[in-house]
Amino acid sequence: MLPVARKAVLGAVATALTAGLAACTGGDGGPGLSGALGNRLGQIGDGSTSYTGTQPGLARPERLQPGRKPPQFVVFSWDGAGEDRARLFARFREVGRKQGITMTYFLSGVYLLPEEKAELYDPPRHKRGRSDIGFNDTEGIKATVRELRAAWMDGNEIGTHFNGHFCGPVGGGATWSPDEWRSELDQARSFVKNWRTNAGLPRERSLPFDYDRELVGARTPCLEGRDNFLAIAAQQGFRYDSSGISEQIWPDRKHGVWDLSLQMVPVPGRTFETLSTDYNFMINQSGTAKGAPSMHTFWGNQMRDGLIQGFHRAYQGNRAPFIIGNHFESWNGGTYMRAVEQAMGYICVQRDVRCVSFRQLVDWLDAQDPEVLRRLRTLPVGRAPSSGWDDFLTAASPGSDKPGGSPVAGPAPAPGAGTAAPGTDGAGQTGGASVAGAGGASAAFGGPAAVRPAGRGSLTGSPAHGGPAAVRPAAAR
Repeated sequence: MLPVARKAVLGAVATALTAGLAACTGGDGGPGLSGALGNRLGQIGDGSTSYTGTQPGLARPERLQPGRKPPQFVVFSWDGAGEDRARLFARFREVGRKQGITMTYFLSGVYLLPEEKAELYDPPRHKRGRSDIGFNDTEGIKATVRELRAAWMDGNEIGTHFNGHFCGPVGGGATWSPDEWRSELDQARSFVKNWRTNAGLPRERSLPFDYDRELVGARTPCLEGRDNFLAIAAQQGFRYDSSGISEQIWPDRKHGVWDLSLQMVPVPGRTFETLSTDYNFMINQSGTAKGAPSMHTFWGNQMRDGLIQGFHRAYQGNRAPFIIGNHFESWNGGTYMRAVEQAMGYICVQRDVRCVSFRQLVDWLDAQDPEVLRRLRTLPVGRAPSSGWDDFLTAASPGSDKPGGSPVAGPAPAPGAGTAAPGTDGAGQTGGASVAGAGGASAAFGGPAAVRPAGRGSLTGSPAHGGPAAVRPAAAR
């Protein structure tokens, strides 16, 4: 177990659930593209990382043919991505391997830095050696490296969740300048590229990737500071960012990178929506990581069914990629880990569904005709084309060799952030969205309430019942 980090996590959940409805939240390019070795195979630097060639098992993306319905992409992602005695990283890596799916792991760099070397971390606007999620110990670093190595070999992506997980108005990510984000990113890279030296583990096996090539996407802690991070993201070789809040619509580029934000999903049995993360379901249910044990099963079922309803809203509607964020945590008795695993088992076996990493999703987006993507962005939440997919995409101009995303000039897409009307393939029309044999949450859903981020303040007592609690996420492994 991560001794310091664990205390930080639970303390943050108990006392710092404040402002901002959020969740803690291939291709080559950018600085360090060729690493230390160019295209030669071998270890890099102190041997913490190696260039071993193309990642195994990844299919080449194909351009969508005219008149074809797009596949339903689903991305399961994990913030923090450290391993401890609970072995949740190993558990979900094995789940993914057995199901033949890939995911994205957003690694917190300090999970590869031992406590005794804390002074190597110089966080923006904080004292050197400080981290709101602590650091790691030797066994934790060895376990985390083992899982990262195996995850990459299985085709999963290793992104970044940066380092010290600082949130809020006093030194949090929202207060950082672009240069401070650049410093934080440089340090995150360094901790991955030098873990052998920093942890005194020269004989441990190398990570099988060049992190300068591998790192193409991020999620900022607490989803804070995104604008200033995006100001440097593209020049740092990033291809996407998942630090925003969105609805279930097709993505576009912002500041030169794909905006793959977390999404609002139904809360079954309630009249509001919440963000597609375990953390946000927890806050709107118990407001604490240690809620009433008698409610654990119900809460897990409610999250599972909410994710499945969100999936069906896209799958039967506009086919927008469905983005889900999680944490390796045993909140409320581990009920959210069960919920995520059951949701994966239901979603990822459906026809035309591709459960992939963010890197694989952006590979596909980059391969598409920009006009096709522009048309897809005109589809509102939960709405398939009224004329059918054949007519809708056959009319798109074929043959463009330009990258996907918004064209430089041309008509702007119609607004697409509305919700499906009653009687359409919206949240309340999911059919058999529940997993058979698991009782608990009602599948009823009356439509989303308007949600806006609230001001800062502590959550006291139980979470709101008339709408979603306004929270920012705590740290996560």
